[in-house]
This record gives sequence, structure tokens and C-alpha cells, in this order.
Amino acid sequence: MSDDGNADTTDELTVESLRERLESIEAALDDAETEADLDDVESALEELEADVEEADLEDEEDEDEDLEGDVEALADDLEDARGPYAEDVVTEVSEAKDEIAETRWTERGEATLIDVVDSFVVDVNDILGADLTLVNDGDDVPARLTAILENASAAIETADLDADEDAETIAALLEAAGTLTDGVDDAQRWDDLSVRQQLRAQGYYDVLEHVKDYPPEWHALKVHEKRGNVDMVLLALETFDSDFMEEHALEALERMGSEEAIEPMAQRATRRDQDAITILGKIGVADEDVVETLVDYVDNDSNPLLQKVTFKALGEIGAEAAVQPLADQLVAENDEVRSAAARALGLIGDTRAIDPLADILAEDDDDTVRSSAAWALNQIATEDAFEAVAEYADDRSYLVQAEAEKAQPALEPTA
Repeated sequence: MSDDGNADTTDELTVESLRERLESIEAALDDAETEADLDDVESALEELEADVEEADLEDEEDEDEDLEGDVEALADDLEDARGPYAEDVVTEVSEAKDEIAETRWTERGEATLIDVVDSFVVDVNDILGADLTLVNDGDDVPARLTAILENASAAIETADLDADEDAETIAALLEAAGTLTDGVDDAQRWDDLSVRQQLRAQGYYDVLEHVKDYPPEWHALKVHEKRGNVDMVLLALETFDSDFMEEHALEALERMGSEEAIEPMAQRATRRDQDAITILGKIGVADEDVVETLVDYVDNDSNPLLQKVTFKALGEIGAEAAVQPLADQLVAENDEVRSAAARALGLIGDTRAIDPLADILAEDDDDTVRSSAAWALNQIATEDAFEAVAEYADDRSYLVQAEAEKAQPALEPTA
């Protein structure tokens, strides 16, 4: 066996010979001073691993397992002995940069980050003789900080530091990067605040001169609704983990009917949220994506409540794209669904619905459904629609009669 732990070709692969080589490699690792020395150790270790795998040690199974474990432990020791490298510094700086970019910080947290990053930049300038400067202009603090950290990483890479010759420089940079990371960890994040602190920071309570209703969050919600502050009502809806506040925020949005709520309500509607669908109906804007989402629920006969809420919303929106899907529901098995479909068609007011509504008025067994069809025809309010209703003035259903009487004046010749 050679002095560096490599085997002579004539060596017999026994536990004793392999252990002797392992001890020799351990000694070489202890004496290693440079990366080149460690490369030699790694080469010898890889050869030893191969020989341990090749050796026929079936009669010494326990010894074989112990030997394999000791070889793996020495490989770990070798890995620990390497470096640090300039790449380690760049990796740590990159992790701090990503944390700054991806985290929402409080105002106090951003102030801490500015101090921490500025101190790191000063350290890099001192260690490398660089000339980096943190820009103090601009409201986007994380963007400014990540930009200067990108420049610092580039300066470290450009320095082309050698793990042996520049070990002290790398160690100094690594210490500065560690201080940077610790500072970022200590900076105050938005999630560190309580819900009430977050809302206060966003001005939610600024409308309260005095509190009439408790909790104050509810009183502030009422004031925001009165002032038309949709963003604050949405903030309350998104922030509070409270059924009470969610209920009142949704009710406020329904009463307000503001287009500002379309996008967040549309997102909720994709989860079949009936309150959100109701609010979209009250807003009444035929947004293409909203209509497409709601039309998908029209034939969901396993959930009649969802169908009825959806029908009404499509009617209030005036969704012409929903006329045929709604007309198809005029023959649904559930009479409440048929009635809701008829009324939705009346709200849309499209003349394509006249014939199917007239058929339902003539043939449906349920008088509530027939009266809804009659009401819908009057809402469409064309001559054909009025004629389809007016002939039922003597109908068995009082509600259908009432709708027929409403239609008749519209058909009388004007003087």
C-alpha cells in the first residue's frame, strides 16, 4: 500500500488491509492544509470505497458493515473540511435577498433592513475594496435593497477568490453575510403584527371618532360602507377570521353593489360561494368571466339552492349568454328551479325566451311556475310577450290572472 492510502495492485482485500488504508486516509485528512490536499484525500477515499464494495467479506459480515459505516463517516468529515468558498458567501447573500423580496415588511422592519443591508455593503467595500453604494431614493425599499445585494454578489464573484490563498477574505465575507442574515431574520414582518395592528396600520380604524357599536371593527365597517370605502370593506372581509365579520362585510358589499368588488367576488364564485354570486348579481355587470363561471352552475341539479341563486344573479346581470341554458331549466324536475329559471329569463328580457315561457305558461302543472312564466313575459314586454299572457285572464290561478290583467292594457290601441 502506498503512503497516501492508495492500494498496491498486489494487496489482498481483507478487513485488516482495508482498515489500515482507512486510518492512513484519516491521517492524510488531518494533515491536509489546502484544497489540493483534500482532492488527494477524496481520490484515495473513492478508491477505498470501491475496494470495500468489491471485497469478499461474507465471513466477516459485521466487520464489513462497520467498515462501510466508517468510510461514510470519513466522507462526511472530508466534506466538512472543505471550504468555505466564495460561492458559500454568494449563496447566503442570495438567500437574504430572496427573503427580503418575498416577504411583506412593516415600516419598522424596512428601516431595520436598510440599516442591516447598508452595514453589509460597508463591510463588502472594506473587505474587497469595492465601491458599492445603497441608493436612498424610491419608495420600494425591498427593490432597492435586493438591487444592492445583487451588486454585492457580483462583486464577490468578480473577485475570483481562491479557497486557499484568500481564506481570510472569504471568512470575513462569510461573517458579514451571517450578520446580514441575522439582521434580516430579526426585522419585523407584516405577519408579526396582530390582525388589529395590521388593520390599524392600513387606516381601517381611522374613520372612528368614537365607538357606538362593539366590536369597534363592526362599527368601522358600518362607517366604511356609509362612505363607500369598498377597499376597506374588502380588507375586513379578507382579514378577519370571524364568521360575524364575514357575514356583515358580505352584506355591506351586497348593499353597496360596487364594481370594485367584481374581481374578489368572482374569485369566491369559482368556489361556489353563494353570497359572492348574490353580490355579483347586485353589481349587475355582464363581465365575460363572471358569466362564464355562473353558466357552469346552471345545470347543477344536485344543488338546487346554488342553481336558484345563480339564476337570479344571471338575470340581474342581464346575461344574454345564459338565455338558452336557463330555458333548458324550464323543464327541470324541481318546480322551484323551473320557477327561478322563468324569472331569470324575465330579468334578462331576451325575446328568444318568449316561446319557451309561453309553453310553460300553457303546460306546466305547477301554478307557481306558470305565474313566474307570466311575470317573465310581462318583463320582456313586447307585443308577442303580452299576447302570450293576456289570454289567461280567466285562468284558474289568481297570480296568472293578475299578470294577464297587467298585459291587456299594453295591447289596447292607443287613442
